[in-house]
Amino acid sequence: MGRADPVTRAMTPGPRIYNLFPLLAGPLPRWTPHLERAHAMGFTWLFVNALHQAGASRSLYAVMDHYAIDARLLDGGPAPWDQLRDMLAEASRLGLAVMMDLIVNHAAVDSSLIGEHPEWFLRDHAGCIVHPGARDGAQWVVWPDVAQVDNAGSRDRAALWAYWRDVTLHFAALGVRGFRCDAAYQVPVELWRDLIGAVRARYPDALFFAETLGCTPEETLATAAAGFDFIFNSSKWWDFRAPWCLEQYAQTAPMVPSVSFPESHDTPRLAAELDGDRAAVLQRYAFAATFSTGVMMPVGFEYGFRKPLHVMETTPADWETPGWDLTDAIAAIHRTKAAHRPLNEEGPLQPVDLGTPQAFGFLKRTRDNREWVLVVLNLDRTATARVRIPPEIPARPRLAATDPVTAASSPISDLTEMELGPSATRIVHSG
Repeated sequence: MGRADPVTRAMTPGPRIYNLFPLLAGPLPRWTPHLERAHAMGFTWLFVNALHQAGASRSLYAVMDHYAIDARLLDGGPAPWDQLRDMLAEASRLGLAVMMDLIVNHAAVDSSLIGEHPEWFLRDHAGCIVHPGARDGAQWVVWPDVAQVDNAGSRDRAALWAYWRDVTLHFAALGVRGFRCDAAYQVPVELWRDLIGAVRARYPDALFFAETLGCTPEETLATAAAGFDFIFNSSKWWDFRAPWCLEQYAQTAPMVPSVSFPESHDTPRLAAELDGDRAAVLQRYAFAATFSTGVMMPVGFEYGFRKPLHVMETTPADWETPGWDLTDAIAAIHRTKAAHRPLNEEGPLQPVDLGTPQAFGFLKRTRDNREWVLVVLNLDRTATARVRIPPEIPARPRLAATDPVTAASSPISDLTEMELGPSATRIVHSG
């Protein structure tokens, strides 16, 4: 599954991804302060949503021209591709690998490809272009500004697949080192194998991340079988009570590592959802960083932004007055994650009984079972919780607890109980 044995790959730190939403960041030459801030927080990857020229709807995900950069991301200075190259070079200088959206399942309804290659697109019984969509809860939402590409049944499939290979290789040649594959489950596995193989033949270190949110574990695993390095999981929506999240983890973890996030460009802002509760927001980020191999957050999360990102309407004028500054705390969470191997692997994970419904905890081990951590969260946003150290943790002469929000550690003097403040998180490990 994927291009390397999961045990071997998991020996390196998991990806820490900063999603720099391009419409909020504005023209590429102005991105340096954002890159520097991401570096200072300990991120290792920069994820940039679609950069291509959008169609008439102005949605980043309605691509009109794959070989042009959206005019909203240019400042009229150097040539467009030079502006992108300069940004990629600056990210590389700061130790940030850049990942971009790869959208091969649809194109803008006003894309020139529809006229040039009509056989590349899916049509209904009346010969009209089919508009794709996605499930939102119990409802199917159609996207009228995009046309469904017929990757599976096109009469000119060889030329179509060659086009996708050329587009991906074009950006890889510019210095893009990762691709978030939008709606990956809607694309034939055979196309992903072809495309990923072609890129890896020239750029062996390129990574591919499959967007499979809303899929069943079976659908996710079928997609991942194409050679993806990571999937994105749905832990953001977990209430720590329902069994589904741990069940999905148990099914996918042995096969492909995942990335968690507390919010994304598609969700409401967590600061708004949690009514400005700073500690609760930080806890959700700490949970995301400890639950999965990788972690991602969008720009503005660190400042408590409340206005959702919008793939058509967001502009740099939507930059908000910070409600807080979590940059130091996020950097501490990243240092804590990097210090413990179980937090960088999709190893065995089991919930534990902490003796109180106020708290949730899980024991996470490395895939080789040699190392472990206990992650404890006080789910109560207003009251202190006393939790018992569960008997499941391996016997050690000394235990320590690390607060991921500060990266400060201290010995545990009482090996039976521990006290946590409201919305607090602790990482228990051998001292």
